[in-house]
Amino acid sequence: MKEVLVETSARHIHLSREAVDVLFGEGYQLTNKKDLSQPGQYACAEKLVVVGPKGSIKASILGPTRPASQVEISLTDARAIGVSAPIRESGDIAGSGACKLVNPDTGAELELTEGVIAAKRHIHLTPEAAEEMGVSDKQIVSVEIKSERTTVYGDVVVRVNKNFAPAMHIDTDEANAACAFGTVYGTVIG
Repeated sequence: MKEVLVETSARHIHLSREAVDVLFGEGYQLTNKKDLSQPGQYACAEKLVVVGPKGSIKASILGPTRPASQVEISLTDARAIGVSAPIRESGDIAGSGACKLVNPDTGAELELTEGVIAAKRHIHLTPEAAEEMGVSDKQIVSVEIKSERTTVYGDVVVRVNKNFAPAMHIDTDEANAACAFGTVYGTVIG
């Protein structure tokens, strides 16, 4: 099997426990609105406003909490609000972009001095799926997405973990470029 489900990862925010306390109140528990394809991950009912020097955008929060807060936006979003968003793997936020997060319901604010990234396109695989595909953790591959605008994406990082569900994640800019709408599959070609 060299084929993998391709999912569009829209702009979203991961919050630390401390950030949740600042933005929603001490001990607040985020509300699971919808489970996501990756086990244990969920979209929250709560949303925040991401503020940059040129504008703002609303973004969903994904749970559960993480060790550090992180904002994942497209490069189009970054330009629109005037923030830096280097292309990075999730969790690699050292020296990344800054922004302000605002709770639109209460006005609570949190300045992030780093944490804004454009997520590097990647494939989540279990060890079994990686073995079946003939790939390994941190390997860089190319993936062809067949659509009205067939596109080959290079520099796709393979991430292997027993807790993952097989899926490739691209951002909204990449999905729009490839007309990757609805249920779409990609083929690892190298």
